Amino acid sequence: MENNKIENVIRKVSIARTKKGYTYENMAHELSITPAAYRKVETGETKLTVERLFQISEILDCPLSDLLEIDNEVFQQTNSENAMGYQQKIANFYQENKGIFEKLLQAKDEQIALLKSMLEK
Repeated sequence: MENNKIENVIRKVSIARTKKGYTYENMAHELSITPAAYRKVETGETKLTVERLFQISEILDCPLSDLLEIDNEVFQQTNSENAMGYQQKIANFYQENKGIFEKLLQAKDEQIALLKSMLEK
């Protein structure tokens, strides 16, 4: 399963490179490596490092989210220090857990009723 995900990222890199009109030689030159070394990255013979993926993303002017297939239900948020992170939409979280919240509220109401009846005795 994990290899499949890595293969998908490499495939996306290859597609983005082709769309941009870049060859192995172009990419190798930009990355300061040999064309053979770059070919090994795209064929999976050499592991694709995070640093290299950042460089490739920048060279191809292709967002990392596209290469990594990050879910569209996630949005980018910037804080005052310009640090970026991803956060799930609160509305979706609530909808997914609505049933659990309702059961918890019902159990709370039942416990309150039980305690009141015990106090009245």
